[in-house]
Amino acid sequence: MTFWLPVLIFAFLFGLSMDYEVFILARMREEYDKSGNTNDAVITGLARTGRLVTGAALILFMAFLALTSSPGTDIKVFATALGIGILLDATVVRALLVPSLVSLFGRWNWWLPVWAARLVRVEPHAAIREHPDASAEEKPLEPALD
Repeated sequence: MTFWLPVLIFAFLFGLSMDYEVFILARMREEYDKSGNTNDAVITGLARTGRLVTGAALILFMAFLALTSSPGTDIKVFATALGIGILLDATVVRALLVPSLVSLFGRWNWWLPVWAARLVRVEPHAAIREHPDASAEEKPLEPALD
């Protein structure tokens, strides 16, 4: 096995997994902005993106499975590692870990310091903005736990 193969496998898997992650979390955030409920956002976000992410992962897995029939050993190792990595990422990480951690953290998933919100010009969510014992000028916006 060549020395650059693990680095290349990691780079590919990291890029693909971040693509899936941004897609799923963006949908969850849209739902959270509509409802203000993290658990409903997780359920709806995963329901609307789950099939797409799973389908994309299966297509990539099949493509890498086809590459395992090539004559080169490096290509076989590369394709096998990417195929298994993509399946693990789509099933274990995106379907189990991400939804459970987002539900566990509740409102803390969506918390953004006031200075960062001003920097990127993001309006805080209404449920967080209307914190009963703090004004925007006095304290940073910190959500209460669900």
